[in-house]
Amino acid sequence: MLRNRRRSQTFPVKRAKGSSMILRAVYGDIISLKVDAVVNAANSTLLGGGGVDGAIHDAAGPELFVACQSLGGCDIGDAKITAGYKMKATYIIHAVGPIWRGGARGEPQLLASCYRRSLELAVEHDVGSIAFPSISTGAFGYPIELAAPVAIAEVRNFARDPTSLREVTFCCFSSEDYTIYQRLLREKRA
Repeated sequence: MLRNRRRSQTFPVKRAKGSSMILRAVYGDIISLKVDAVVNAANSTLLGGGGVDGAIHDAAGPELFVACQSLGGCDIGDAKITAGYKMKATYIIHAVGPIWRGGARGEPQLLASCYRRSLELAVEHDVGSIAFPSISTGAFGYPIELAAPVAIAEVRNFARDPTSLREVTFCCFSSEDYTIYQRLLREKRA
């Protein structure tokens, strides 16, 4: 599962008052990134699962499971935050994305909401850098070609106002996902 980080081009987003936030896509393992917060593509129990969720729980250690038990789960489209425990990141933000059911059951709005809520929690905790996996595109079946534009648009929209966030990384598990994120970041930059 562990992959080395690839260098990637950065894509600044201009903010009010002249500051900017850097967006980037990397192909690699989210656990290995040196960021203030990582986002976990969690299920609604927050108690671990497969894919990135299981990997984050394994890397953080058993304290994460105990902390998540005390949170009482999480609604789809929402997010909750815990310490990073044994991970490099200070925080883990657990975001629950929608299961893909064809797109007519509010999936885009719920997906946007979990990105937005994750960003809000990051700012509430004075986070400077955050890494997102591609939420809902694994076991939840959301097509990457539809999920990536939602993720990027939500982050760009959030980036308009100055906050503690200086850098947002989209961490891609496959080279195909990485290519899609790079293309979308480049296209929307202008």
